[in-house]
Amino acid sequence: MARRPTLEFWYEFASTYSYLAAMRIEAAAQGAGVEIRWRPFLLGPIFAAQGWNSSPFNLYPAKGRAMWRDLDREAARLGLPAVTRPDPFPQNSLSATRAATYGMDHDWLVPFSKAVYESVFAKGQSIAEPSAVVTLLNSLGLDGTIILKSAAAEANKGRLRVNGEEARSRGIFGAPTFLTEDGELFWGNDRLEQALAWAVGDRPGGMR
Repeated sequence: MARRPTLEFWYEFASTYSYLAAMRIEAAAQGAGVEIRWRPFLLGPIFAAQGWNSSPFNLYPAKGRAMWRDLDREAARLGLPAVTRPDPFPQNSLSATRAATYGMDHDWLVPFSKAVYESVFAKGQSIAEPSAVVTLLNSLGLDGTIILKSAAAEANKGRLRVNGEEARSRGIFGAPTFLTEDGELFWGNDRLEQALAWAVGDRPGGMR
């Protein structure tokens, strides 16, 4: 059997549009015949390098108002629960992202990632506290206390930093971002279908 092409899915737990992408990417990828590699990372350092101290949706209120309305429409279109805005926004996602980084070597990464997104954007709950992350892990039948302890170890924290450096070096500036095997970058939930098409060689005008 021929190997299926792979698409990297770079996501941040505080990102609204990453939420939409995370909740639909598996079905879309299966239909396209593409494997997804889930890549959790932190946007904060990347935003800071651009001179931003918060989400651009906070820095530019008109853009933020349009985003929240768009998120409501898209959630309804996708059959997702009504969006509940977390307070504060964006959420501090450090503990959850450390856990997800540790989970990259385990089969619970995807269900955990989706559970985090549901907690933040469907229920409006905080994920800032380590105890909240432990509760989410426990809800999946895992030992959240042990996992979070491993996630806070220096080796895993170093891996998260390296992942962030890799994201910057590959030109990632926001989330969600999709990267194909030949390095083509697609940014935004609304570019998922184009990224999947590119991954399987369906490219407009015979582009490389």
